[in-house]
Amino acid sequence: MNKQTGKEYLAPWERAFDRVLTPLEEFIHRQTTSGILLMLCAVVALIIANGPLAEAYQHLLHTEVTVGGGQMMLTMTLHHWVNDGLMALFFLVVGLELKRELLVGELANPKQALLPIAAAAGGMVVPALFYFLLNQEGDGVRGWGIPMATDIAFALGALALLGRRVPPSLLTFLVALAIVDDLGAVVVIALFYTAELDLLALGSAVGILFLLLAMNRGGIRSVLPYGLLGVLLWLALLKSGVHATLAGVFLAFTIPMKPKLDTERFLANARGLLDEIREAHAREPNIILNDQMRSRVTALAEGVGLAQAPAQILEHRMHIPSAYLVIPIFALANAGIPMEFGAMGDVFAHPVALGVIMGLVLGKLLGITGMVWLVVKMGWGTLPRGLNFAHIMGAALMGGIGFTMSIFVAELAFADDPQNLLMAKTGVLLASFIAGVTGFVWLRIVGRKED
Repeated sequence: MNKQTGKEYLAPWERAFDRVLTPLEEFIHRQTTSGILLMLCAVVALIIANGPLAEAYQHLLHTEVTVGGGQMMLTMTLHHWVNDGLMALFFLVVGLELKRELLVGELANPKQALLPIAAAAGGMVVPALFYFLLNQEGDGVRGWGIPMATDIAFALGALALLGRRVPPSLLTFLVALAIVDDLGAVVVIALFYTAELDLLALGSAVGILFLLLAMNRGGIRSVLPYGLLGVLLWLALLKSGVHATLAGVFLAFTIPMKPKLDTERFLANARGLLDEIREAHAREPNIILNDQMRSRVTALAEGVGLAQAPAQILEHRMHIPSAYLVIPIFALANAGIPMEFGAMGDVFAHPVALGVIMGLVLGKLLGITGMVWLVVKMGWGTLPRGLNFAHIMGAALMGGIGFTMSIFVAELAFADDPQNLLMAKTGVLLASFIAGVTGFVWLRIVGRKED
């Protein structure tokens, strides 16, 4: 108690008991902060790549790193370790988010899910068509999947800067749209950006996947066995020709979404344990000296874990390393693009860069807004409460921020084509900047009108 103010003082760890967030609220909070950090890392990478440290930056990215030894030795450049290894953790979180949303979240109800699914479909198909119209032949055609993606962290980070000018339902709509978008990107990567297949390695990956599914059906709830097999799945996919990061998504869909202890049983056990803790506390309040109280508290903590689904526990634990470590490192390793501002006219004239820009800015705007209009006009769905088509247009512009996934697809599409890869990445950065700024200004104007 503070004697001067008469108010009770709460330490930070005490305040943690008052912070009760739904999975969606926690997701938005993490992604918003991650988006702001992502912006900073992208700017830092651009400064390094266009400054005196540019050569050292490229040398570091191409440094070979070896893990293991003997027959279990794996050697890749640092850049490949980030894109093929570290990003598998990002895809694990994406997979866990997808599974939660499909089973119990915004996409679980078909009627609610129709609008964001349709919007995401329009936001993938129309940008790809824009790109294809400008790159119908030649090596550049492989980049059609680049403008299909939306960077949820960047988009939510930009929306967060608008504060209360943005209705909460717009955040929910954009989250659902971007999650469906991520699923589409995963499918595109699996089907169209796969190298020559090693059937033996692919067969091994399928066998590991079946073993993971059998563990799920067999009632194994510990995350550790799934993690160990997940590493083997990643290695098998790495050798198979299918992009190794998809191991994260496949692994996520095998981790159980059902808790071991049902809610009713947990509540009954918890009430009994709390009564025993009170009785033990009455005899000896110091938990260090009270073995009976300590054992009951430990049992209660274990019960809390058993009452939660393993997939949700893992998603909660992986959000911080994914948002604050994996994605920023990816940005530092991939956003360092040499920019010659005197040659910007050449960039806008290059079909790959122009296709990416047109796809992300105009394609997303027309595809998302057009599909939402069609669904509402046909009576198949309604706009979420508090939203109008001006808000949808703002979300569609924000959907043009492609950054993480778009750069990732560009790396796959033009792995052996440095010039087109440079143009594609430059197009992604410029398009994301244009879409972010115009979306921010548009929603700010719309929000001011409604104040």
